Amino acid sequence: MTMNLTTLLAILGGLVLVAVVAHGAWTARKAGPRRAEQLEPLMDGQQRQEPGLNPAAEGAGLDAAGGLGDSAAGHDETVPVIARPMRKPSARIDALIDAIATLTLDAPISGEMALSHLPGSRRAGTKPFHIEGLNAETGEWELPMAGQRYGEFQSGVQMANRSGAMNEIEYSEFVQKLQAFAEGIGAFVQFPDMLDVVARARELDHFAGDHDAQLAVVLRARNAAWTLGYVQQMAVRHGFVPGAMPGRLVMASADEGAPPILTLSFEAQAALAENPQQSSLRELALSLDVPQTPESLEPFASWQEAARGLARDIDADVCDDRGQILPLQAFASIGQELGTLYRALASRDLAAGSLAARRLFS
Repeated sequence: MTMNLTTLLAILGGLVLVAVVAHGAWTARKAGPRRAEQLEPLMDGQQRQEPGLNPAAEGAGLDAAGGLGDSAAGHDETVPVIARPMRKPSARIDALIDAIATLTLDAPISGEMALSHLPGSRRAGTKPFHIEGLNAETGEWELPMAGQRYGEFQSGVQMANRSGAMNEIEYSEFVQKLQAFAEGIGAFVQFPDMLDVVARARELDHFAGDHDAQLAVVLRARNAAWTLGYVQQMAVRHGFVPGAMPGRLVMASADEGAPPILTLSFEAQAALAENPQQSSLRELALSLDVPQTPESLEPFASWQEAARGLARDIDADVCDDRGQILPLQAFASIGQELGTLYRALASRDLAAGSLAARRLFS
């Protein structure tokens, strides 16, 4: 196809016009105010630096050529850095067994204010719950205390224990109590979905029911009955001390605050007798709460040894709860089953003796 001179000139004229317009726009942009560049979003903790500047040189007051700038030559400038405490995990609330609600505040409040609005009872039916504040100074979750300030709060209600799984009524009671606390301190509270919590509670309760173990044997007098004083004397030789409740002697754990390893119990009426030497006992119960004690302490071996040693010293038979004398083979069979139980608990992060296990199996 041939192109006549008129058409060719028209095309060339149009190209020249486009070039002139583009050059004018570029010139105007250079002459106009500098526009902010679109920057990538920052990650938490990053600081934005002006393009082309060396952050280290800027902080030291160096000019672009590496020399000492006017600001540094005239005086020493330091930029204050505000350090926020690192948030630490809670020692009381555990997502494994607790349903957790969060409470946010517009500004930190005093511990005194939080204490004044705490509910009178931190139980929802048979389920305990905790309310913790995030200490604005230390970054630790703690029970509210006077003289401290808290930037946010959280509350965890236990979803299951030996009383069973949390139900809708118990969860509603928890919501009601925590909502009143939130309103008192001016916080916005977010609750997990009730149906989800109840479903998780039932699953957790099912697991706990299949993996709970409380071992007990009965020491039954063969001949003469025992006085309380005699029982106490013999029990001390095997490491038992008086318990907090009448009718109980315990083999205490070396860990402060931990439950006892073994419990030796008898009739409370005998424990309350004015003269222990005149009381009469024919049976003692020696028990081991398996999930409450770490496997590393070998509580089963202690239970078996205490049963045999006490039976020998006080002249008693070792029986089951139906009064049948237990043969030695029975202990070996129980020990094998406990190994499987310990592994199952550990696989669920509920190792025997851990705080979560002690709370769940209570």
